Amino acid sequence: MRPTRTLISLTSFSGQPLARGNGCGKLYRMSRDPQAPASGSIQSDTRRRVVAIAGRPNVGKSAIFNRIAGRRVAIVHDESGVTRDRLVREVAWGEERFELIDTGGVQLLGGESAADTIGAGVRAQVQAALEDAAAVILAVDAQQGLHPMDAEVARMVRRSGCPCFVAVNKCDLPQHDGAASEFAALGFPLYAVSAQHNRGFDALMHAVTARLPAAPNETIEHPLKVAVVGRPNAGKSSYINRLLRAPRVIVSEVAGTTRDSIEVPFSIGAGPQARHYRLIDTAGMRHVHRIDSAVERFSLFRAERSVAEADVVVLVLDATVGPAVQDKHIAALIQRELKGCVMVVNKWDLAIAQGVTQTRYEPALRAAMPFMAHCPLVFVSAQSGYNIRASVAVIDEVAAQTRATLSTGLLNRVLADATARVQPPGAGSRRMKIYYAAQTGTAPLSLRLFVNDTALATSNYTDYLVRALRAHFGLAGAPIVIRYRQRVRPDEHATRHAGPAPAGKPRRSWRGR
Repeated sequence: MRPTRTLISLTSFSGQPLARGNGCGKLYRMSRDPQAPASGSIQSDTRRRVVAIAGRPNVGKSAIFNRIAGRRVAIVHDESGVTRDRLVREVAWGEERFELIDTGGVQLLGGESAADTIGAGVRAQVQAALEDAAAVILAVDAQQGLHPMDAEVARMVRRSGCPCFVAVNKCDLPQHDGAASEFAALGFPLYAVSAQHNRGFDALMHAVTARLPAAPNETIEHPLKVAVVGRPNAGKSSYINRLLRAPRVIVSEVAGTTRDSIEVPFSIGAGPQARHYRLIDTAGMRHVHRIDSAVERFSLFRAERSVAEADVVVLVLDATVGPAVQDKHIAALIQRELKGCVMVVNKWDLAIAQGVTQTRYEPALRAAMPFMAHCPLVFVSAQSGYNIRASVAVIDEVAAQTRATLSTGLLNRVLADATARVQPPGAGSRRMKIYYAAQTGTAPLSLRLFVNDTALATSNYTDYLVRALRAHFGLAGAPIVIRYRQRVRPDEHATRHAGPAPAGKPRRSWRGR
C-alpha cells in the first residue's frame, strides 16, 4: 500500500481549483457543482469504481497512468499513438482502491472517417472506457496549449455524463502553472500536474476519488485466505507474529511446535476499501515418509487442505539452509492447486551475518526452483522486522493479480504478436492456428483459445504463450490456465468435410507457469 503523497497543485488560496467550469452542452446545467448532470440526462448508477484517462495523442496519458499506478506499466514514448488498446490495472491511492484505465489517443473528430481502422478502433475503445468509468481524467498538454482535439475529447466525456477532471500535464515548474488557465474553456476543473516530476497529483486524486461510488467490499464478509506454509522451523509463526505485531501463535526453536492450522484475521489498509484477510499459520510440512506419528500426519493433511482452500499462499524459506527438496515439494503442491504465491526468504539477518547477498542468493534460488520464476521473492527477517511491510504489499498485489481482468482486445493482440515471433506447433504440413482468445475466469486466471486443431497444441508452446502474457500484463504470482477449444472456420470446413461442424469440446489444457 502506497501512502498519499504531498505535492504542489494548482489551487487558489481558498483551496479550490484555480479554474472551475460550469458545464456546457445538453448533459450539464449551470450549477455550483460543475459535475452535476442536467435534469433529463441519463447517467447509470451502476458504474464501478473505475477511473479512465482520456485525451488526444502524446499528451502524457501513459505517464499519468504510470504515476498513479505507482510503477511503470504503460509504454511511454515521444512517438504519437503508442497506446492503442485499453490498459487496465487495479491501483490504490491512499485508502482508495479502484481500476485505472489508460486509453489510446483520440485522433478523429466526431463524424470524421478514418483512413484506416486503427483510428476508429481507438475512438471506440475510448468510448467503451467512458461507459465503464465513474470518473474521467482528461489529459492535456500545457506546453502545446489548447488543441481542437482536446475540445473533441471533452465533448465525448460530456456526452457520457461522467465527472471529468482536467490534468494539465507537463507543468514541470511552478511558473508553468499559469498556462493551465487556457484550458478553462473545456468547462471542467483544472489541475496542473507533471507526471515526469510527480507534481500536483494529491489534489487531482483527492477530487477524483471523492466522485467514485461506494462499492461493496467482498472481503468484509468473505476475507481472503492467506496460508503461510513451509518446512518445520522455517519461521512461519514468527513471521505471522511480526506481521500482526503481537504474539498470536506460539514460537519455539523446537521444530513442529505448531500442530494445527490457526486462522488469524488481518487487514491491509484502512477505511471502506481496506482488504480483509485471514492469515493461516500451518504446521511444518515434512515429507510423508519422514512422519513418525499420527498427530504429525494429521497436521500435514490440515496444512495441505489449507493450501487448497487459500486464495494466496506464502511459502516461507529458511535463508540459512537454502531451498531443500521438501521446499520444492511444497512449491509443487502450490502449483498443482493453482494458487497465487509469494516466496518469503526468512532469517535474512542471519544470512547477512554469513556474508550472503541478495544479488547472489536470488539467482541461485531461481535456478533451483525455475517453475516458481513468476512468483515474487521477498527477503525478510521476522526477528528484526526487516522488509515485513514490503511483504504485506506484495501479498496484497498478488491477491489482486489473481483476480485481474484482461482486456479481450489487448489479450488477442499480445497473443498475435507472440505467434508472429514464434510459429505455433504443427504436424506435417498442418500447423495450429489461434483464431481468438477470451478470459473465462479468475483465481486462477483462465483463458480459452479457439484453434483449428487442439491435437496440435503442446505444453512447451503453451508455456511460451504464458511467458508472453506475463511479459505484457505482469500477473506476478498469479497462476494462468490455458484451455484450447477446437473451432473450424466455415470456409475450411466446407473444403474438408460435409455436414455440421464438429462440437467445440475442449481437448487440451495446461496450467501455465
